[in-house]
Amino acid sequence: MTVTGQEITDYVDRVRAALADLPPTLRDELTEDLPEHLAEVAAEGDGTLVDRLGAPEAYALELRTAAGAEPGGRPARLRRLAAARDRAATQVRLLDRQLGPLLGHTRVADFLRSLRPAWWLLRGYLAALLIGEMTRSGRAGLLPRLDDSLLGGLLLLTGAVLASLWLGRRSGGFTGWPRRLHLVGTAMLVLFSFAVLADVDRNAGEDGYPSYQEVAVDRRYDRIEDVFVYDQQGRLIRDAQLFDQNGVPIRLGWPTCLDAAGAVPAPRNAYPYCPELAPFGPPAVTPAPAAPPTATGTPAPPTSTGTPAPTATATPGSSATALPTASATGASAEPGAPVPAN
Repeated sequence: MTVTGQEITDYVDRVRAALADLPPTLRDELTEDLPEHLAEVAAEGDGTLVDRLGAPEAYALELRTAAGAEPGGRPARLRRLAAARDRAATQVRLLDRQLGPLLGHTRVADFLRSLRPAWWLLRGYLAALLIGEMTRSGRAGLLPRLDDSLLGGLLLLTGAVLASLWLGRRSGGFTGWPRRLHLVGTAMLVLFSFAVLADVDRNAGEDGYPSYQEVAVDRRYDRIEDVFVYDQQGRLIRDAQLFDQNGVPIRLGWPTCLDAAGAVPAPRNAYPYCPELAPFGPPAVTPAPAAPPTATGTPAPPTSTGTPAPTATATPGSSATALPTASATGASAEPGAPVPAN
């Protein structure tokens, strides 16, 4: 039986119809030489094209397989990816059943399902913490704050937990874009939880009493080089020590002068480092001189100005006379003034 041209045309049309889901360019490429090939097959012997090549749909499937394209126009690599995904899902289901008894359940999924209410509460807490951090500039804490308000943060936490519980009871029926949005939001909160844990761990490892450069308002203590302490009379005090309310030494500045050995002294909790650079008054408080002994051999107590009190002197054949001293107001006896006799 001779194959007519009409039969070849009909066969080609049916093959192209079976490949209609492919991109037009790919379909034309696969069927470009098909009429000539069918004519050669028809000239080689008797029988219809269907008898010799099979149905046009089967021939189209062979062309599709050779081109590496499955129905829908997806290439073969996507088929392999889908097959690998199916194999992975099978392994996960197998582990799900094998590990379930270790957790007291038939499957691990059953154990995780029992933890869903706890996750809903945690999700509400993380959502409140994230919203609170978006409205304030301070460091993340364990309690959310709304615009630096703790009361507002607690109200936010309550609302977020209730909303999370409401969402958790209904999220099982989500499909399409609501389900995808729910998954994206959950992934964001999980990532944020890791950031919170890292921040808490970092803060726990820090010193409970950080240096004052780190807690100074506007970093006003960053440029301090030395500290000079004065008493009420405006006199510089040497080796003054500074402590905070917890008894922790306050260390500020850095020596900029040289000691007696010609080296820069090490920082310490004793100020000033460089007394000779004092900005006001005498360089340091000088100790009061020792009082001369009295007639009884006991030194007289110094006055309020630091000058020894008048003492009585006894000489052979004369009465005791009082030596002039500075008055209580700090005035001294004028030179050449007569000494009153007792």
